[in-house]
Order: sequence, then C-alpha cells, then structure tokens
Amino acid sequence: MQTWQKSLLEGQVIPACPLALTEEGDWSPKYQRALLRYYLASGAGGIAVGVHTTQFEIRQHGLYEPILRCVSEILDQENPEPLNFVRVAGLCGNLHQVIEQAELAKKLGYHLGLLSPSGFHGLSESEVLQHTKEAAEILPVFGFFLHEAVGGSAFSFDYWCQLAEIKNVQAIKIAAFNRYQTLDVMRAIEKSGRDDMAVYTGNDDNIILDLLTPYQFSQTQTPRWMAGGLLGQWAVWTRQAVEMLESIKLARSEKQIDREWLLHNVTLTDANSAIFDARNQFAGCIAGVNEVLRRQGLLPSSRCLSRKDVLSPGQSLELDRVATAHIAESEWIRANLADWLK
Repeated sequence: MQTWQKSLLEGQVIPACPLALTEEGDWSPKYQRALLRYYLASGAGGIAVGVHTTQFEIRQHGLYEPILRCVSEILDQENPEPLNFVRVAGLCGNLHQVIEQAELAKKLGYHLGLLSPSGFHGLSESEVLQHTKEAAEILPVFGFFLHEAVGGSAFSFDYWCQLAEIKNVQAIKIAAFNRYQTLDVMRAIEKSGRDDMAVYTGNDDNIILDLLTPYQFSQTQTPRWMAGGLLGQWAVWTRQAVEMLESIKLARSEKQIDREWLLHNVTLTDANSAIFDARNQFAGCIAGVNEVLRRQGLLPSSRCLSRKDVLSPGQSLELDRVATAHIAESEWIRANLADWLK
C-alpha cells in the first residue's frame, strides 16, 4: 500500500478547490497559487481539482490542464508532506474525455480520479460500471455519488455493490444529500468486505454527523466510519475543518460523543445552507464558496465561468449572518495573505 493510500484511509480534510477568476473572467494563477498555499498552511491532507467546485466548464475553456498543472507544480515545490498529501483530479464527460483526463492527471502526478457521473446521463448502470473499470485501469478511481440537483444521478444498491468489487476503486465520496442513499452506499461497502476502500463524506448538509456515525448493519461486523471529507464546504474555513476532524477522530477513538457535536452540526449545516444557497436549490453554491474566499482576500472575485452562476438574491446577507463565527480564521488569513500571494 502506497503512502497516499494509507493517508486516505486515515482520513483527511480534502477541499474541493475553487477556480480563481478576476472580475473580468480571466484565470489568475497568482490567486490559484495563493489559495493552495492557504490549504497547505491550514493542514489539509489533500486537494481535489477539476471537480464541481472548480467548475466543470473549465474543460470547455481550455483551463483543465493549466489548472491541474499549476496545482501540481505548487505541491511539488511547497508541500511539506508530499508523500502523505492526497492529490485528486476530477474526471468528467464521455468515456473518451474521461480517459484523456485520467491519462493527463496520472502524468501530472495525481493519485486518484474523482469520477463524476454528470457526464454519464442516459447510460445504464452496467455501462457506467464498464466506463469506471476502463478509467480505473489508468488511474485509481474515487467513486462519486453526486447530488442530483447539481448534475448527479441516483444509482441502485446493486450498482454500489458492483462498484465496490472493482479493485482499483480506492474510495467513494458520498454527496447524495440523502440519508437513505447514503446508507445504500455504506451497506454496499460493508457487504463487499473491503477494508482497503476509504469512504468520504461529501454530504455538506450533514458533515459532522456523517463523521461521528458508526455504520454497522449486523452485530457480527465491525462498525465502519467515514474516514474524512472531500467537500466544497471545506474549501472555506479550512483550518477550522482540520481542527474539527482531528477532534472527531479523538472522540471516535475514545467513544465519547459529546452533545456539543450535535449543536456544532446544526451551526455548520446552517452555514452551509447560506454558502450553498439551499433555499434556491443550490443555484448559487459555487458563487457562494467564491464569495466567502473573496471577502477573505483569497480570490480576486466571486466570478464564475458561466454568467448564470451568481449569488442569489439575499444570499449575500445570509453570508454576512454566518460569517461571524469565523472571524479568527479570517484574521489569520489576512496576516498571511501577502506571503501566499508572492
């Protein structure tokens, strides 16, 4: 087992990396590097690039390779723990596009490909599984249950059972935002008997409870935990996310789940509802992440590639409301921002 695989199984904070655009819509490598330095300084254990939060449209704008290359170069130069840091590249599109992206990601030093189902609409589950097998022959796959509101698909329990049997599927991210579908995936993985597959929460609406829940479906089996998170929510306030995950791991090991965690889950889910624009069916989710980072100086604007991806009416006021609990991290960012922008 390689070092990054052990790190993945131990559980890491893996931010879904946003795209740094100027107000004019031009990509800013300067701010993209600064953002990555922020994640490294925060103690993140990995990064996911070219995923939904990075905006799937980067592929149509010729930005997929430049951004993956930029991130890879910064990690090569400045990452204090290069062997432990998990590098995830988003894979999206038809099979030909996925194969091309997997080959590029492998060449650039990425460990896993997060395979988005958004490009597989209209395909049967057996066809999606076959595409996954072909991609996994090139690059280990991070399976992905993507929320239907942002382009995902609902898959059956049998699909997840078969996915877990693909040897080079090394992890699964569950971002269904649905407790029943989350249990389907966890039950399928338990049925597989695999102890070398990491499960990560992508349920931004239930982060803490996902991480604190022992998933056990029979008394004869050992409870399984979600190891960590690969989250758009963790693209912001990342240092606090790292501290939180370490505290949760300690609570799990000591079997002491304090009720304060339940209160904290409410606060975090409330904050996520503002950032992800839940009241408007997540229309402003990417712009919301970008706006938080813009206010902290980590992005030059909240601009997205699509002019349709903007803050919803009233979303800015909601961000004002939830930001008050994160003043300390914002002050820390301001103290280090000049160095990160060099």
